Amino acid sequence: MQKIPMTIEGEAALRTEVEKLKKQDRPDVIQAIAEAREHGDLKENAEYHAAREQQGFIEGRIQDIEAKLSRVQIIDISKIPQGDRVIFGSTVTIINTETDQQLCYRIVGDDEADVKDGKISYQSPIARALISKEIGEVVNVNTPGGEIEYEIDNVEYSIS
Repeated sequence: MQKIPMTIEGEAALRTEVEKLKKQDRPDVIQAIAEAREHGDLKENAEYHAAREQQGFIEGRIQDIEAKLSRVQIIDISKIPQGDRVIFGSTVTIINTETDQQLCYRIVGDDEADVKDGKISYQSPIARALISKEIGEVVNVNTPGGEIEYEIDNVEYSIS
């Protein structure tokens, strides 16, 4: 069984989500189904069908999260000596060599990735190009718009 790399924060967020699903969302949808049943004919009862669909989503998400948590490999970046090499969990500042645009990303697990928040999946093309490279190195990233060249400007091993 393949391990799923994740930061401490990512693992905690999944545990929080599964707790909310089990203790709040599941009982709420069970209550909604019970109320919809009281309205009579289930064939034409939109509230009942919506609640059942929501119940299916909740149960599926719980199973998905629990499966991931059973295979999680937590990588605590704070316990790794500071270095110049880009690794999982590190925050890397890169500069587009053509436009001088500076970008800053933290390399995280798939479930944690949120580009708007500056977090990219370790499986993304840009992260794959950066991992194991060092400050000062230039990397080429294949994007839908063509190849882009970035220089690694800084690497931090702290949680931001």
